[in-house]
Amino acid sequence: MGILKKVFIGIAVNALVMFLLTYTVDGISYTGGFKFFLLSGIILGLINFFVKPILKLLSLPIVILSGGFFLILINVFLLWFMVYFFEVAEFRDVRLIITGFQSYLIGAIFFGVINWIVHLFFKR
Repeated sequence: MGILKKVFIGIAVNALVMFLLTYTVDGISYTGGFKFFLLSGIILGLINFFVKPILKLLSLPIVILSGGFFLILINVFLLWFMVYFFEVAEFRDVRLIITGFQSYLIGAIFFGVINWIVHLFFKR
């Protein structure tokens, strides 16, 4: 599979994950319509490619000791970073709103499961 095709699939899948998150998890909402999903797909792709592997490597001992549950906290951090990024970048009428730690936690679990499923199908 070509690199450009992988990039577009990654953006589409991440945008779909954000769509599913915002419509299935209470406490997670957005503004900005299609622009939000396009930007979140791009940003999540960059975060998953650059930041997440570094966080996983640095926290490997904690991940092993916790039986993998620390990966959920990494995903909570990534969702928090998405909210923070949309606030700081000040895209016109584009925001991600997550209220309460419970919404972060459910969203992180959902996000991790979907990423795992996508990884099974597209990373061969």
